[in-house]
Amino acid sequence: MKASQIYEALIHFTQEKLPAFVWGPPGIGKSSIVKQIANDHGYEFIDLRLSLLDPTDLKGIPFFDKEKSEAVWASPNFLPKDPDSRGILFLDEINTAAPSVQASAYQLVLDRKVGDYELPEGWSIIAAGNRENDRGVTFRMPPPLANRFVHLEMVVDFEDWKAWAYANEIDETVIGYLSFDESKLFDFDPTKNERSFPTPRSWEYVHKILRSGVSEQLLHEAVSGAIGKENSVDFLAFRKVMHQLPDIDAIVRGELKEIDEEETKVLFMLCAGLVKRLRQNPQKEAIDNVLAFSLTLPPEFAIMLVKDMQKSGIPVENVPQWDAWVRKFSYLLA
Repeated sequence: MKASQIYEALIHFTQEKLPAFVWGPPGIGKSSIVKQIANDHGYEFIDLRLSLLDPTDLKGIPFFDKEKSEAVWASPNFLPKDPDSRGILFLDEINTAAPSVQASAYQLVLDRKVGDYELPEGWSIIAAGNRENDRGVTFRMPPPLANRFVHLEMVVDFEDWKAWAYANEIDETVIGYLSFDESKLFDFDPTKNERSFPTPRSWEYVHKILRSGVSEQLLHEAVSGAIGKENSVDFLAFRKVMHQLPDIDAIVRGELKEIDEEETKVLFMLCAGLVKRLRQNPQKEAIDNVLAFSLTLPPEFAIMLVKDMQKSGIPVENVPQWDAWVRKFSYLLA
């Protein structure tokens, strides 16, 4: 399932308090999706790593209650207590926990209670973990625990990622480069012993490295630390075409009507830059100017540009140039 499909499914699961387990390779955004659901719906969010716990930590520590003359369990303070609260208890990397710790989660996942503790009614449980064939540190999940979840397999989808990247203002050179070579979004080979490799998470690190203003002398080593040396060389070579970009602001203002450019790297980066600028300035005149400019682009880039604008919520259908654009490219849209 794509990230957007996982997101939609988990929203329904949280409403029904249905425990879910999201499987997938490292770095593709499993935990980010769950956190995003909590943020979008105003839920509290607790990220609990069972691999850091002992078997008794979930149930709590027993002590003697003199008034009742019996042993009771002191529930851990990291679990939610407010009966009126609403939230998501996220069991991340649950299959990296030792089997004895996983066993302690059985009752919490299925019965929403463990020991003397009971999960508030407004809380739901979602878990995530890497697959066993990803060669991470994992333990096989016992069938009794696995059967307590609805299992969802997450895959990387470039169009999903690009929509997220525009929404989160990821650097346009990153978006342009990955539009140029989608295979570089996720390139993880579990048989190789690589410390750094491209994933959606590591490309977000690249964005932050670029935003940090690190010097050009250090940029290669810094980017290599996120996506690997070969990928760093390729990406930074792609960035060198930035000096060939036309004035994006002049296009948005309607001062630059067309360009004479055939270099595909430049066109990929130009499209990414135009969408980012329109997200910052979605005025009708600016959208119309960009749409008019797109009429002069090669058809594949004109269509990619407009589709990215639509996916980013830019109302291209409400500007004067829309009819002319549809007439020109309708044969490719059929």
